[in-house]
Amino acid sequence: MGAKTLQDVLDASDDIVTLLRNSQVGAYVYPVVPPEFTNWRDEQRAWRETAVLFDQSHHMAEIMVEGPDAFDFLQGLAINSFANFDVNKAKQFVPCTHDGYVIGDVIIFRLAEQQFLLVGRAPTINWVEFHAQTSGKSVTTERDDRSPARPGGKPVMRKRYRYQVQGPNAPEILERVNGGPVPNIKFFNMGEITIAGRKVRALRHGMSGVPGLEIWGPYEEGDEIRDALLEAGKDLGLTQVGSRAYATNTLESGWIPSPLPAVYTGEGQKAYREWLPAAGYEATCSIGGSYIADSIEDYYLTPWDLGYGPFVKFDHDFIGREALEKLADKPHRRKVTFEWNAEDVGKVMQSMFAAPGENFKTIDLPLSNYASSSYDAVQMGGKTVGLSMFSGYSFNERSMLSLGVVDEDINTGDILTLVWGEPDGGTAKTTVERHKQTEIRVKVSPVPYSKDARENYVESWRTRSA
Repeated sequence: MGAKTLQDVLDASDDIVTLLRNSQVGAYVYPVVPPEFTNWRDEQRAWRETAVLFDQSHHMAEIMVEGPDAFDFLQGLAINSFANFDVNKAKQFVPCTHDGYVIGDVIIFRLAEQQFLLVGRAPTINWVEFHAQTSGKSVTTERDDRSPARPGGKPVMRKRYRYQVQGPNAPEILERVNGGPVPNIKFFNMGEITIAGRKVRALRHGMSGVPGLEIWGPYEEGDEIRDALLEAGKDLGLTQVGSRAYATNTLESGWIPSPLPAVYTGEGQKAYREWLPAAGYEATCSIGGSYIADSIEDYYLTPWDLGYGPFVKFDHDFIGREALEKLADKPHRRKVTFEWNAEDVGKVMQSMFAAPGENFKTIDLPLSNYASSSYDAVQMGGKTVGLSMFSGYSFNERSMLSLGVVDEDINTGDILTLVWGEPDGGTAKTTVERHKQTEIRVKVSPVPYSKDARENYVESWRTRSA
């Protein structure tokens, strides 16, 4: 009899690390949206110089939570405080396990007094749905999963379209479609604007680091809304961003999208593992990179590791509170940007022309992740002092960058060594060709990333001694 749940999968495996490192799920796909509308370099450049239209309608799951207990129910899952979380506001929603490790994060919108919409990756949506079914709280849920990675020519339907208009020219474009000044919506607050004669809900947001709005409405109205935006922005450089460039904006803005959900161990999560399906995200996701841990728990991250320390508030009861209270005063890793040395990246690129078996792991551009969750070892003096977790190329910065975490004694400006590629020729993941490992120098830089002055470029790459 085949495995039906994640717990069945784990019970049948001697080593969950090896299982996930060799998952056959394939590459993480940003579905439906074309790879490029123009070219990914100009699409990246547009969010800095003119304006972009991000189509977020397909790659994220959604769950609507409503009912008399909706506020209390969701507050009981979040490390965040819900104080002052009023109607027409939004925030990041970060749940932890009973042991204080991060499940994931999503954006939560408070649409009405007891109606909330959560939008993001599957692990957090799954966690919320499980607790809605098992908590005994008076809530109902309506789930809308992300579009299929490979639709196979079949029509794709979602409940809502979701667009973002970002960039220096975004305010003028939005004023045009609105037929007048746009309401002064505060950051992560919601309001309404008019597009093509329709009232559209809008969130003040800024993935690209400049003013803009995220807008959404019924999916069947999406084409009409998009066409109106493109018409209004055609002489202002409004550029549609394809799926190749879309995810790279986080390299500049500093959000780590896909930590491994910390659900594979712990008695407090056992019922959840027995609820999760054997074919679901948690059972089939892949771990990639040079960091090889003895235990799956070595891949878990706390809120402080991911930069969510300021979110942790002990003004309410929530799952994981007791564990986080014990961790609060202990040393924490911190989130950073790694700036990759151009010569070392060039060495990896050049190896594509080497004899078979002499090549390094290919660095895909503009996004170089090849697993659901990336974990490359970052070292100083041969000791692992950090992890690189999401990597790609920024045409705006003319640099390979990655987001990750470092130990507390590592300083901004330190030069560390990123081990690129997997040992022993690589795992059995479908995204991994046979290759050998190499080292890439990386400079510890701020989050969000801003390029340092380069007057003393050679000196800036001098490695700090261990």
